[in-house]
Amino acid sequence: MQISEQLVLVTGAARGLGQHIARAFAAQGARVIINYHRSADAAHALVQELGPRTLAAQADVTDRHQVDTALALAQAHFGQPVSTVVNNALASFSFNGDARDKADRIGWASFQAQFDGSVRGALNTVQAALPGMQAQRFGRVINIGTNLFQNPVVPYHDYTAAKAALLSLTRTLAGDLGPDGITVNMLSGGLLRSTDASAATPEAVFDYIAANTPLRSVTTPAEFADAVLFFASPWSRAVSGQNLVVDGGLVRD
Repeated sequence: MQISEQLVLVTGAARGLGQHIARAFAAQGARVIINYHRSADAAHALVQELGPRTLAAQADVTDRHQVDTALALAQAHFGQPVSTVVNNALASFSFNGDARDKADRIGWASFQAQFDGSVRGALNTVQAALPGMQAQRFGRVINIGTNLFQNPVVPYHDYTAAKAALLSLTRTLAGDLGPDGITVNMLSGGLLRSTDASAATPEAVFDYIAANTPLRSVTTPAEFADAVLFFASPWSRAVSGQNLVVDGGLVRD
């Protein structure tokens, strides 16, 4: 299925990286569900920008009922089921190594919040979209990860553990859903210059990252979003269960 024929759910699409992913799909002619939790104004502004092939849909992805409701409304609006899910929504988090919770004081509640956002949220969206994907014999699930579980240069314990679990879910879902024509993959970036989550990162950190990448630059949200399109495109039809690192070459193993 060409990208222009797909109905794409992008979670957490009103702001940050999700907004750029929504724009990338819209530019390719896809119908796009701009999911948001609390950022209603930003979501509706993005719909105004991108036009009638987009729809703002409120849902807390950790609540399965809300996800089911949002997808049902989108299917009724567009007249087709969701074919592609991009699990981008991020539980509240700030990438500031100086302010992070250290190993001696981080509590399980921090882990729980990140696991709910990354793993529970992804499970909810996949299960909600699955009947439509199975009926089409086509589906694309694209999970957003991090290069920190390969190169934990800053030990964000809760965030990194949750994304590592999401990679495991990516691979087990790929094995389970492959016979239905559904691929499941992950893209993992480093710090992006810049999003709401990375706004607290000191400029010196960005400069250090840029100096240590082959491209001598920090990946932007728009550049990362371009890579997401690959896993939704026909060019990736034989790729599943994979993790593509998109960080300018910073992590190379």
